[in-house]
Amino acid sequence: MTTTPARPRAAGRPGATSHAAIEQAAFGLFAERGFAGTTLDDIAAAVGVGRRTLFRYYRSKNDIPWGQFDRTLDDFRRILDATPAGLPLWEAVHRGVVRFNEFPGDARPGHRERMELILGTPELQAHSALRYAEWRAVIAEHVADRLGCAPTDLLPTTVGHVSLALALAAYDAWMRDPSRSLAGLVDEAMRGLRAHLCC
Repeated sequence: MTTTPARPRAAGRPGATSHAAIEQAAFGLFAERGFAGTTLDDIAAAVGVGRRTLFRYYRSKNDIPWGQFDRTLDDFRRILDATPAGLPLWEAVHRGVVRFNEFPGDARPGHRERMELILGTPELQAHSALRYAEWRAVIAEHVADRLGCAPTDLLPTTVGHVSLALALAAYDAWMRDPSRSLAGLVDEAMRGLRAHLCC
């Protein structure tokens, strides 16, 4: 796969872009050159903007594969908050994690492409650990709110860690067999949460 060099911009006001345009250009370059072999300058040139413009959208190259992750976490909080109060806590978390992992099939870059990069790129592993911690914290906050304790208490923290482990196990199965439904695999994996949280 090749990319078309961006035409030079006239001097003056910096060009505008979007998260989607940056991600599509970046993923094209990642596929062609590898993640490590792609620089922010390469991405900026492919989009047709300056490097400084990229920083208005993403703090680093490592953030691009994660998309608008902060907004995604806000959506996750809303999903959990919308679960009926009468549901057992394990089921509320279960439903929330499954719903969070339902993605449109026409997304570009596709969710599978995004996760293959995140899960399979050594240079992203340290950054991914930070993102996973933020994801776990959303669950811990919800559990703590339901139980009237602190998010840093042992049980909310445990539920966050267990939920992440189960979700990642589902992704591992999906990477091996893309014909299976990701949401179905997450649902199957999350059923194990009942053994850890039955209140």
